[in-house]
Amino acid sequence: MSQVDWLSHLLKIITVTGRLEVRCVYGAPWRVAWPRSEAHEIPYHIVLKGRAIIEDPGTKTIRELTDGDIVLLPSGSAHVLHDGSGLPPGRIRDRQGAAGWMLKENDGQGERLDMLCGRFSIEPPHDRLIRDYLPANLVVKTMGGRGEHDVESASNHLASLVGLMRVESASGRLGGYAMLNTLTSALFTLVLRAASESEQAPAGLLALAGHSRLAPAISAMFADPARSWTLPELAGLCSMSRATFMRHFQDKLGRSAIELLTDIRMSLAANALKQPGRTTEAVAESVGYQSVAAFRRVFADKMGMTPGQWRRLPGEG
Repeated sequence: MSQVDWLSHLLKIITVTGRLEVRCVYGAPWRVAWPRSEAHEIPYHIVLKGRAIIEDPGTKTIRELTDGDIVLLPSGSAHVLHDGSGLPPGRIRDRQGAAGWMLKENDGQGERLDMLCGRFSIEPPHDRLIRDYLPANLVVKTMGGRGEHDVESASNHLASLVGLMRVESASGRLGGYAMLNTLTSALFTLVLRAASESEQAPAGLLALAGHSRLAPAISAMFADPARSWTLPELAGLCSMSRATFMRHFQDKLGRSAIELLTDIRMSLAANALKQPGRTTEAVAESVGYQSVAAFRRVFADKMGMTPGQWRRLPGEG
């Protein structure tokens, strides 16, 4: 079976938009605290030049970010970025940037930092899918200028994209803010691609996709989620026994294959229920349920509301 582009399937199910909010140009000492994000938002930070320490109390992690590093926080947890000196930070001045983002500067004379900060927005209820299957925080390193043999790598493409974002955020040219937000949306896809290609892909969907023996199963579920897949069938696609397949899948993802399939189905159903004229019965059948009652039970369990209640919610989908 040929490999299916599971990431494109995922991003067809969910709608991700992005926006740049702040460009930070600091000299040490400096310190910035970010509050917890809304459930449907994922903060991001791009270190264009310099060094930053990020502390995430939610996961009790402290990491150093350097030139070209990109960090996403799918957990949306409150976090702090600072220069690592421990010295009291100076006053920060705000200046309105081009068409909507803010430029923040200080008078620090120490090590310089240039950083872009913003957030991705994911249409509910798909924020749940992203949070459940991505790590609490995700760091990807770009690879600009490391040789021609890396030209096709996602990390090198990221370096080019970040370079373009840097230029657009500094130029103030016509359409620059719209361009930055469009580039931010592309950034989300490229970060996930680069993370899945990494030799140390983080636990969750990204690690699973990079596991060559399990890739046929995840591709099949994204390509044809309405099919009545059984564990023996999925294991057979991966040339594994049922028990071996279940163990590898659980180890990599932290969830079972059937749980992933169900989540894919319910996300597709949430989109379909918002379409005018689609009955609950038709939606249930389109995502693989012959019993409407069974579909309603699973949807309510996953989404916390009935299909009818979800359909009536304003402003979603």
